[in-house]
Amino acid sequence: MKSEIAKAIQLRYSPVAILFSDEKPAETLQFKEGRWGCVIAMLSAAAKGRTAVFDRKTYGCIGGGTGLGFGNTYTGMPGGIEYFLSTGNQEFCASEVGKNIVKNWPALSHGEAYKQTPAFAKSFADALPYYDVPSEYVIFKPLEQVLPDEQPAVIIFLATPDQISALVTLANYGRHGGDNVIAPWGAGCHSIGIMPLQEGRSEKPRAVIGLTDVSARKQVDKDILSFSVPYSMFLEMESHVPESFLAREEWLKVKERI
Repeated sequence: MKSEIAKAIQLRYSPVAILFSDEKPAETLQFKEGRWGCVIAMLSAAAKGRTAVFDRKTYGCIGGGTGLGFGNTYTGMPGGIEYFLSTGNQEFCASEVGKNIVKNWPALSHGEAYKQTPAFAKSFADALPYYDVPSEYVIFKPLEQVLPDEQPAVIIFLATPDQISALVTLANYGRHGGDNVIAPWGAGCHSIGIMPLQEGRSEKPRAVIGLTDVSARKQVDKDILSFSVPYSMFLEMESHVPESFLAREEWLKVKERI
């Protein structure tokens, strides 16, 4: 499957498709069961031509399980996700169980300071659009390797600021208003997974700008953000490429420096 959008904006990397399947593809990257890993590292690998697969035992980290749509995996967060995102949970870390865990996970004690208080963090976690994928596997695949009989759930573009400007404009091109793209705060895997998946349930799905998660930034180039769309919106945007501004002088001037 090819993308006219990717060609028109000269993407550095391949768009990545998220697919659901009960069959595991051959020759894939996959985290080992019980081993930590970052979903965004797998996204980067898929954008460079590899296929990655996840299941309910190999999603890399607690946040990754939630972001990929394997339900609310934060229920297993030691000390509570609301403390980890904010001030830390020193009481838990002083317990017998906590002492063993915090040795390898010191942030449990002081928190990430992404939210000012546990209450603010809890309100965020409670409002996440938790999702239960309808298959055994979640697959990241370069878009050009998607087969004709496969239907992705989400398409992810890894884009520079110039390219993000084009994607935002194209997302609004064939629609009323100018609010067809959102940039919610959350984990990097939320912004490419459950958030666009939630948008896909809407009658008027929106695109999601992501990878603003500070913890995920080291997994991507310094000038890259993600732009994720439900598959139906991707097809809509693709259909508008030939007639849109992407063939006009203003964009072509910007395109010269990409």
